[in-house]
Amino acid sequence: MGYSTESKWLTATITFALAALSASTAFSCMYTNFVFSFCVALGPCSLLFFWSVTVYFWKRKSRDLDSKIGELEKSLKTSLDNCAAERQGRIRAQQALRKALTQPKLDNVELNSYPMAPIGVIQSCFSTRNGTPRQPVLVPLSRACLIFNTARVPPASLEGLGEYSHCWVIYVFHQNTNLEKLWKDPTKSKFKAKVRVPTLNGERKGLFATRSPHRPSPIGLSVAKVEAVQGHMLLLSGVDLVDGTPVLDVKPYIPYCDSIQGARVPKWLAADSILAVASVSFSEVFTSTLADCWEMAGNNSLYASPDEFKNLIKQVLSWDIRSLAQRNRPHDSFINSENGKQLNDSSDNDHDEEASSPGNEQPPSSSGDIMYHLTLEGLEVSYRLNSDFSVVVEKVKEVSNITHSRQKRCNYSMWRV
Repeated sequence: MGYSTESKWLTATITFALAALSASTAFSCMYTNFVFSFCVALGPCSLLFFWSVTVYFWKRKSRDLDSKIGELEKSLKTSLDNCAAERQGRIRAQQALRKALTQPKLDNVELNSYPMAPIGVIQSCFSTRNGTPRQPVLVPLSRACLIFNTARVPPASLEGLGEYSHCWVIYVFHQNTNLEKLWKDPTKSKFKAKVRVPTLNGERKGLFATRSPHRPSPIGLSVAKVEAVQGHMLLLSGVDLVDGTPVLDVKPYIPYCDSIQGARVPKWLAADSILAVASVSFSEVFTSTLADCWEMAGNNSLYASPDEFKNLIKQVLSWDIRSLAQRNRPHDSFINSENGKQLNDSSDNDHDEEASSPGNEQPPSSSGDIMYHLTLEGLEVSYRLNSDFSVVVEKVKEVSNITHSRQKRCNYSMWRV
């Protein structure tokens, strides 16, 4: 009879234990505590059974957790393997792309291209190509402000550049008259293998033995003095860059590796002094007209005073800036058009080496009356070149279309310390 009663109590205990095992985790602790208290009241036998069932429950739960952990570890390993495989795939694709870009196909003579965009634009004292020096540093007073595109070049990129005295400027000859050839098929866009050299009076040399702007890839390289760095702007001097020049890159000039002692150059290049003029003088009319123009032009100028601007003109005209055609046939530069008006015949199909273009001369009435024009800082400077190779600057006037376009430009006051 006692055994039967104890069996009934044991059955009830098992029922309660199974109910606790099947309950959710949130309520299992409550049921477990209840069953534990109930088993303690029933006696040692029921308590032993409770602990056995509890141990079994936690072992099974531990095995389930171990199984889930194993599945998660396996899933993580699979994901890492997939990521590694994708990374290797991207690397192989990039390598294949670089190989395809750098190795032209044998059955296609068209060379591969690399998309590049300017990082900034030059605001220069040289409003037109005419008068722009053939080489950098020939005109120390020439100035330009490089305005960087902040969408491509953050101002922090210029930090440290001001610690250098000079820098290299890589740019595009954007005013070449044959730029349309860049968009033609290479087999049809013929370029001249030889160009006329100014210092050789028109004698031709191989294109790559010169610094002619007319090149298969019209990219220029100039060294300039770093005057100041301000925000997203760089002030340069000694430049040979025309206004509006697109800049591709800027690199610091490092003397120990950029200056080569004992470097050899051809003899014809060493004789560049033949393009120097005898003297430069200014007429009284020039002084008065400059004073009148400076009241307006001085506000947008990179020069502090009319005297400083006058010195710039003197440095520019210290070299014969005329084109080869103008030097060889100065009085034959004008032809009559069909309507009887005189035009400046300044075309030069051979593209001589100089970066400047012929000025807008006025028709000469006699052998000594040729008037040449140079545009600097939006002002048109008129001058004569005498038979003794001396320059006389006659007058200066504003050029309305250029002056208007020079509004809101860099000026001297922005850089004044």
